[in-house]
Amino acid sequence: MDVSRRVASLFVAACCTLAPVVVAQAAEAELPTLKVEGPSAGSAVSITFDRDELEAIGMVSVKTSTPWNEGVVDFEGVPMVSLLEKAGVSGTTATIIALNDYSVDIPMEDFSQFNVILAVKRNGDYMPVNDQGPFFVIYPFDSDPALQGQPYHGRAVWQVKQISVE
Repeated sequence: MDVSRRVASLFVAACCTLAPVVVAQAAEAELPTLKVEGPSAGSAVSITFDRDELEAIGMVSVKTSTPWNEGVVDFEGVPMVSLLEKAGVSGTTATIIALNDYSVDIPMEDFSQFNVILAVKRNGDYMPVNDQGPFFVIYPFDSDPALQGQPYHGRAVWQVKQISVE
């Protein structure tokens, strides 16, 4: 095989080997999204927020321990009340749906009563999908002994993809 053919075959082999890596990196570069739907002034609303749009609503910090993390964790996220106001939806119950289709109904009053957030960061870093991300419903568990068990632990959904309000 002459040199030019050999170089060409090495180039093709390298492209075939690296192409999946480039595609995977491009997919990771896309911002995670959250769909919010529900009633608004007599009509149905469905809106999708990317992570940057969520952060632009206004972030707050909740430092709390959880049953799933070691020690006290600093979660940063959007107050659920602010998120649902921005989406323009209202109701009595929010169904939180995870990427694996696990879902939990949360009374809307929890969001204002307990200052629940939709966390996008944990200890300053974005949460990857394989580690409770991209979004995690967080109660300030350490702020009230009543929050340190059920039903509140069960309402702390991670890998959130959608919020449906009724």
